[in-house]
Amino acid sequence: MAENNELIDEIFLEYEDALEKATTHLKSELLSIRAGRANPHVLDKITVDYYGTPTPLAHVSNITVTDARSIMISPWDQSLVKEINKAIVASDLGLSPSDDGRVVRLTFPILTEERRRDLVKSTKKLGEDTKIVCRNARRDALEELKKLKKDGIIGEDDLASYEKDIQKTLDNETVKIDNVLAEKEKEIMQV
Repeated sequence: MAENNELIDEIFLEYEDALEKATTHLKSELLSIRAGRANPHVLDKITVDYYGTPTPLAHVSNITVTDARSIMISPWDQSLVKEINKAIVASDLGLSPSDDGRVVRLTFPILTEERRRDLVKSTKKLGEDTKIVCRNARRDALEELKKLKKDGIIGEDDLASYEKDIQKTLDNETVKIDNVLAEKEKEIMQV
């Protein structure tokens, strides 16, 4: 009996871990969407060529928010200024960097209403993709439980109870995802 509980606990732990990873990934993806104000996280995915190695921008420079709509990037090696400019222009951020030979400055333009709506659409798509990942994790957990029932390890009543628990966990995670999306949408639409 104790062995059965361990199997079920393991299934639930894997399931909850998959849900948590999906939500954490969504949050990190949403951080990289710019919402009209300076946010250093929009630069998280940018890499620069540092002596032949693609290196994250944050590993070769100091990134500071100078005001609500400006970021200053101070590379530790001045020779990287041109590489940083090139990497930012090549990214899909839609920002035009300017430099004085020592630091790179980014100014975030005020977003148009149309651009804001497009960003909200893309956040909703990210949210829906995350929910799909969570539903797939639910499906996998249910399949494992059904296999345990088929093997005679758990009974029909136990299976029904576990299915309800799994659905309740998914419902709670969906509420979290919806809250994260609503918060980001509010941030994007704020002028």
